[in-house]
Amino acid sequence: MSVATPVLFDNHGRPLEYVRLAVTDRCNLRCFYCMPEEGIQYLPKQELLTYEEMERVVAILAGLGVRKVRLTGGEPFVRRDLVPFISRLSQINGIDDISLTTNGVLTAPHIPELARLGIRTVNLSLDTLDRTRFARITRRDELPRVLDTFYALLAAGIKVKINAVVMDGQNIEDLVPLAELTRDLPVDVRFIEEMPFNGGSHGAIQIPWSHLRIREHLEQHLGLLTPIATRPGDTASHYTAAGHQGRLGIIAAYSRTFCGTCNRLRLTAEGGLKTCLYDQGVLDVRALLRGGASDAEVATALASAFRNRAANGFEAERQRPVHQLSFESMSTIGG
Repeated sequence: MSVATPVLFDNHGRPLEYVRLAVTDRCNLRCFYCMPEEGIQYLPKQELLTYEEMERVVAILAGLGVRKVRLTGGEPFVRRDLVPFISRLSQINGIDDISLTTNGVLTAPHIPELARLGIRTVNLSLDTLDRTRFARITRRDELPRVLDTFYALLAAGIKVKINAVVMDGQNIEDLVPLAELTRDLPVDVRFIEEMPFNGGSHGAIQIPWSHLRIREHLEQHLGLLTPIATRPGDTASHYTAAGHQGRLGIIAAYSRTFCGTCNRLRLTAEGGLKTCLYDQGVLDVRALLRGGASDAEVATALASAFRNRAANGFEAERQRPVHQLSFESMSTIGG
């Protein structure tokens, strides 16, 4: 049962109540925008946080005011015993919302147990409904299994949010078919600006498909979209299309228009705290846990990091050391 928790604010007055917890850096797909074709150098198992360490950090964060946990990866279901871990997280006082992000390849057999545990929302990464393009983008031929997961989640009464990265020359022809899923199904389909997190080096980049262009493209095919009021902390701008059951969303992940109300933290699989997706990591939580720090000492270190948070993703990016301007794979930082 949830109990009243304090509200923790950062140095810009934003409440911090949501942690994205990467349970692994490993993934069973090789999406080209996330990592190189040969994959990335995975961390040795002993360098990953154990489930027990993650539970401890979540309990400490709950005491500071965090109420929502989203499990990410890599691909969460690549790590063994994930569902029992979710069950234990659900028993932590103060945590009243657990959700997860998955590519859907390994998820379907676990859906009945996820429903039993009260998982209300699953974000499903799906950039195309075309099997050939799916195989080209992910370098794996797994679209049928992902679609099986999609329909099984709906049948189980779990809300599905499809996340599609918009990539020039790769899946533009898929934007409207994906959006059309909302016509007859109660799903959210969210289109995400492409970001420079693929494990390679990047200078300044221009994205051909900004959030403005994505909306314009959708309206050319679906008619005018009606904006829905957003809540503080929302990353997506939400819309409805006439005659559609579900919602459309556009996430300005590279333009970074939502930083002013950002309420989320990230904990990487090796225990690095990121208070912004674009920062280089601001606290080695694993070192504290394994160095004998008490819960109170960990909480103090976390609170100190929260009081020195960048105002937005542009400031966080500017603060990265020059030698760290080669952006990590999204698989390592918790997508």
